[in-house]
Amino acid sequence: MSKIGIFLCWLLSAACVLLLTFMPINLPTQLALGISLLIVLAVFKHFRIRGSWRLVVLAIGTSIVLRYVYWRTTQTIPPASQLQNFIPGIILYLAEMYSVMMLALSMFVVSFPRVSPAAVQLREDEMPAVDVFIPTYNEDAKLLANTLGAAVNMDYPADRLTIWLLDDGGTDQKCNSANLLESRRATERRAELQALCADFGVKYLTRARNEHAKAGNLNNGLAHSTGKLVAVFDADHAPARNFLTETVGYFRDNAKLFLVQTPHFFINPDPVERNLRTFNQMPSENEMFYGMIQRGLDKWNAAFFCGSAALLSRDALATTDGFSGVSITEDCETAVNLHAQGWDSIYIDRPLIAGLQPATFASFIGQRSRWAQGMMQILRFRFPPLMAGLSLPQRLCYMSSTLFWLFPFARMTFLVAPLFYLFFDLQIFVASGGEFLAYTLIYLCVNLMLQNYLYGSYRWPWISELYEYVQSVHLLPAIISVILNPRKPTFNVTAKDESILVARLSEIARPFFIIFIVLVLALLLAAYRIYTEPYKADVLLVVGGWTLLNLIMAGCALGVVSERGEKSSSVRVKVTRRCEVLVDGQWHTGTIDDVSANGMHLMIYAGDITSLTIGSEVSARFITHAGEQSSDLPVEIRNVSREGDLISVGCLYKPQQAAHHRLVADLIFANSGRWAEIQQERRTNPGVLRATLWFFSLSLYQTGRGLAYFLGLKQYSAKRKEKAEKPAQPVTGDKA
Repeated sequence: MSKIGIFLCWLLSAACVLLLTFMPINLPTQLALGISLLIVLAVFKHFRIRGSWRLVVLAIGTSIVLRYVYWRTTQTIPPASQLQNFIPGIILYLAEMYSVMMLALSMFVVSFPRVSPAAVQLREDEMPAVDVFIPTYNEDAKLLANTLGAAVNMDYPADRLTIWLLDDGGTDQKCNSANLLESRRATERRAELQALCADFGVKYLTRARNEHAKAGNLNNGLAHSTGKLVAVFDADHAPARNFLTETVGYFRDNAKLFLVQTPHFFINPDPVERNLRTFNQMPSENEMFYGMIQRGLDKWNAAFFCGSAALLSRDALATTDGFSGVSITEDCETAVNLHAQGWDSIYIDRPLIAGLQPATFASFIGQRSRWAQGMMQILRFRFPPLMAGLSLPQRLCYMSSTLFWLFPFARMTFLVAPLFYLFFDLQIFVASGGEFLAYTLIYLCVNLMLQNYLYGSYRWPWISELYEYVQSVHLLPAIISVILNPRKPTFNVTAKDESILVARLSEIARPFFIIFIVLVLALLLAAYRIYTEPYKADVLLVVGGWTLLNLIMAGCALGVVSERGEKSSSVRVKVTRRCEVLVDGQWHTGTIDDVSANGMHLMIYAGDITSLTIGSEVSARFITHAGEQSSDLPVEIRNVSREGDLISVGCLYKPQQAAHHRLVADLIFANSGRWAEIQQERRTNPGVLRATLWFFSLSLYQTGRGLAYFLGLKQYSAKRKEKAEKPAQPVTGDKA
């Protein structure tokens, strides 16, 4: 579009906002206007209006939101003389204004997300020396072996690549602890990991004391290494073969670049996805952040370090004395400090690592509590909105990233607000049912549509609300704690490679059932009051509808905290690779159909194979991603079935040395293209209406499943599994 066209778009957008926000109209006209603009937005979204005309869409949505804010501020707040109404009324108003502010910040951030530039390919003599840091604390050696194997497999000149295992679980402090059990475990861990590193040909490094958590561990690595660039991978984040060749080139053309960040791609579902069975059905929860928000931040040079899957400049880190450790989210804090000093960052939206997410709901909440508390510490100690050196867009971006974690206050306020009217008859929102319909309901619909327009196939409607609700119950006290005492939080390592062998309720599930019961009682009370107080029916219908929506969300959360039994946290990934299997001294042709962190599935041509004994060990070999014939990988036969002329074989890896772990890593992690394919398969957009119907049906089933777990009737899930696990699969397509 020409500059004149862009200018006209800006002019038209500003005119729409000013005209529609303050135009004086009566209630019927307001309702007609709201419905008309909703239809316009639906048409724009249906035809996927992009480019600078995107501003017009955002302007129409913004005008409706601002019109609601104007009405809400001037006509709905209870009088200050009625403190019993005014105080909770103001709390609700502030929660709504927080939501409006976050919507505005998100629209600014992702209005024109940056398309990642193509990789800069370097000649071998241009490739800089790289140190790879893999910090670890209490992770199992088997998990670390997979990550080390993937790191060693990376395509990069061996003389310019040094891999470090930074062990904070075997420090001198722990080995010499007065606690004899802790001392013994740390000593044994150090010896085990030293042997593991020697087998892989990588360097093992620990330190005297556990100071400043992960940041201190990384800084110890900086003190003992010399590479120009530093790659950081969490213990459960295995890099693809092309990670370095896809990232190092960007540093050649920008001397002020301090960070190349790539997305965190996960091969297992988080507890919400696992318990709801949505992992393969819709975009993962982190897709909204890594697929859209980080690209939006990158537009304003505000994409930040996410703790792993990143490449950083040693020269830049030297200006801040290494990784920052004031907060427990050292990654974002390091980024904001370097951005404030004028350094640049870049985000590359290509999955180049595969990692593991927490498997249990309790571990998930523990991880998010650390993120929330760390962001509150950054807000308290750094305060990005007024931090010297940041540009205005960067200030707004960091405001969005840090203030987002205040959502538990707003989410819990929206949860309890209707209860004030139903149980105590407090008038905290002064409006009739008609006004609520013409202003509030239209605003909520526009909010949903804007979110769907902005994030589309990266986040389905209602999913953000569900994630926020299930986190808010436990994050709220954690955030209040860090606000009152910002130096209190300590770094807690997220549990890795967990599994839940027996279906059960989460150990932190009780509050969710209490809330659900309270909401059921509130809904029954609303129905009773509509019958006994018909003169208040319009307001009671609104409040009852609000309570019903909260109940639908709370019911779905019961399914989230009902942990499904799984034999392993590992998820199988579809592949197609030719292989050979050694059986009874003879090699037989086969195909690898799928792989996981623990095993693989093979299809072997039967030929003259007479039997395969379950429990026996055989060898497999294949062509690696480097184009070489692999050595033999020992596997154990776990199950066998004949399918015509083929034999289906389930195998368990039995690695005995580093070379075997490297082969496992090559099977699972080497091909980053497969991660991109999985992402694209899940990036569908059912639209607001279809997604709403799907979510309501999902909630209905999960409510029943959660109550069955609560009552000890877990067979409810087994009996209805085939029928109910895929409730009302929405038709994909970018429609309203």
